[in-house]
Amino acid sequence: MTTTPTRTMASRVKSIFSGSIGNLVEWYDWYIYSAFALYFAPAFFPKGNQTAQLLNSAAIFAVGFLMRPLGGWLLGLYADRRGRKAALLLSVLLMCAGSLLIALTPGYASIGVLAPVMLVVARLLQGLSVGGEYGTSATYLSEMADQKNRGFFSSFQYVTLIAGQLVALLVQLGLQALLTAEQLHAWGWRIPFVIGAAAAVVALFLRQHMEETDAFVQADKPGAPTPEQAESKLRVLLRYPREVLTVVCLTLGGTIVFYTFTTYTQKFLVNTAGFSKDQATLVSFGALAVAMVLQPVVGALSDRVGRRPVLLAFGVGATLGTVPLLTALGHAGSSWEAFGLLVIAMLIMSGYTAINAVVKAELFPTEIRALGVGLPYALTVAIFGGTAEYVALLAKQHNVEVWFYWYVTACASISLVTYLRMADTRHTSRMNQV
Repeated sequence: MTTTPTRTMASRVKSIFSGSIGNLVEWYDWYIYSAFALYFAPAFFPKGNQTAQLLNSAAIFAVGFLMRPLGGWLLGLYADRRGRKAALLLSVLLMCAGSLLIALTPGYASIGVLAPVMLVVARLLQGLSVGGEYGTSATYLSEMADQKNRGFFSSFQYVTLIAGQLVALLVQLGLQALLTAEQLHAWGWRIPFVIGAAAAVVALFLRQHMEETDAFVQADKPGAPTPEQAESKLRVLLRYPREVLTVVCLTLGGTIVFYTFTTYTQKFLVNTAGFSKDQATLVSFGALAVAMVLQPVVGALSDRVGRRPVLLAFGVGATLGTVPLLTALGHAGSSWEAFGLLVIAMLIMSGYTAINAVVKAELFPTEIRALGVGLPYALTVAIFGGTAEYVALLAKQHNVEVWFYWYVTACASISLVTYLRMADTRHTSRMNQV
């Protein structure tokens, strides 16, 4: 990747930090929905058993994912035309609006069916935001990093993504300590959404002071338009079918495993393993903290040994380890046993999460990179990642929970085949040609 002489390591780190903190806030806002679903589900839906209420909230969680492809497309186009910085500013504004709407919406007892309708609208806004955030953020961090440390710096996308989950759980732990269960169910669950909306304003300020990437600035210089600039971006993207299919298959197993062992785990520990809500929150928090630390380590490793060996380690581990890990987790006899099993899962998962952003960014040229990364990724996550929790709860409700374990395994095996067939993007990267 060609850079200007004035780009120093200090300026790279400053911009990456600003972008990453904004990413943390966005993912905090996204994940507090899942973290507090156990508390707000009864407020938005008619009375029923816990699994039925969780199914309803999981269905709306999945609906939010349906907007992610649209967000990946619209904000990807915007990022490739107007700049990475402009798209990142827009995405955080959308997330702020969604969180504020959830915080202020009255419950089902007050406004009836309008309550879940408003919840859907809020999740659609957040889905649009997150759909655009991923591709643009992955592109920004990859382009801002120097070539030798691209895997390391790009890993901070998932460092802050996981940190967003951790902050959500930390807020939950704090509220569980300060408020009674009755208070949390009645009104306490609204507090984290207010915090999220306020934090988004801070993220907006930080992102206003980010630098634009050299790759975009150089590609956007005045002069004769390139073929990519002269025709529809979507049409240009269709000229890269192999790369698009690679992103889809690369993402498939990774997103299923990620949402199974992070977002869904807390409910799994309560609903299947029999842990209390407080225990489940603590175990999830500890495992995610380990995962966050692993990201830059694995990212740096990929800068030394290549992307493909790291992806293969994930593919093999997820294909062979999902069924035994979930089976053992469902029968865990203590919090420490559950924590140990989840740490193994996080170690396997990090082979995908730490480097998937940079691998996808390295597949596409500058003019189409944000859209190429964001759109196929968002489509795959919407179909598989967004529905993972719902599929798991549905299998649980019909007493065939083990079917979900094999479903995750099958998706991971498809990604493994992709990793076996693809070249190592560290050596073939189109970013090196910009």
